[in-house]
Amino acid sequence: MEFIGIDVSKAHLDVSHRPSGETYRVTNNEVGIAELGRRFSAQPPTLVVMEATGGYEGPCAAGLALAGVQVAVVNPRHVQDFAKATGKIAKTDALDAAVLAHFAEAVRPVVRPLDDEQTQELSGIVGRRRQLVDMITAETNRMHACRTQAVRTQIRKHVTWLKKELHDVDNDLDTQIKKTPLWREKDEQLQSVPGVGPVLVRTLLADLPELGTLDSKQIASLVGVAPMNRDSGTMRGKRATWGGRAAVRRVLYMAAVSASKYNPVLRAVYERLIAAGKAKKVALVACMRKLLITLNAMTRDKSSWAPPGLAQDSC
Repeated sequence: MEFIGIDVSKAHLDVSHRPSGETYRVTNNEVGIAELGRRFSAQPPTLVVMEATGGYEGPCAAGLALAGVQVAVVNPRHVQDFAKATGKIAKTDALDAAVLAHFAEAVRPVVRPLDDEQTQELSGIVGRRRQLVDMITAETNRMHACRTQAVRTQIRKHVTWLKKELHDVDNDLDTQIKKTPLWREKDEQLQSVPGVGPVLVRTLLADLPELGTLDSKQIASLVGVAPMNRDSGTMRGKRATWGGRAAVRRVLYMAAVSASKYNPVLRAVYERLIAAGKAKKVALVACMRKLLITLNAMTRDKSSWAPPGLAQDSC
């Protein structure tokens, strides 16, 4: 059995084999990726692992998957924790690749199918929308803090331009959804839930393709809204949520704020928890989890909003 770690950078791919210890470097372009595909096709490894690096890993992961190689793209934090636990303190590209190979052998992360071309395009547009919203927020805050009129005028013009770009991106998202029958159907189903709007649906379609394919505990853990135990001996720690997909969680939080007011099921959940003495943020996280589980079940069953049936579900 052979396990391979690939440390991805903009220019290079550093490769490490385990248990042989062989290491080498190829360019992170079509030529280098094709070379890896030929190497791995001749003697297929058990598993190839690389970190998510903000997009630089995409072409390599896709190219190897097309060559029939088992590839897992993992959370960098998990690999960092593994490196610390195994005493790997030094850091170079070659050492990082070796740690990834060791991680592949010891942890055996799950290989998930890569997104198709349409999903990747949608994810790119949703990511760009997120960047524009962040830039609008940052520039608006600068404008309010600025005391120089000339600079305020420049910032105001930039905000106006950014809002126009945001409007164009929203139109692109609508076009992308409407031209795909399956997405259009999911869009209509999910938006039938009070409190769920187009931003949440588009984020789920782009950044949570597993929606409808996992059970309630798995989908809650994947997004990061499942409470984790913190117990040791006789001590019972405070449950907390952490990890998961931050981009999905952030949009889900805003949807839960709205749904806790206008969705009868989630409003009942929120009010019950507040009456029981729970903090408002805890109640909202519970609503996030309830909303996500509801949308997951609707996607799985290809059904629309049905308040009486959903009201019987536990949070």
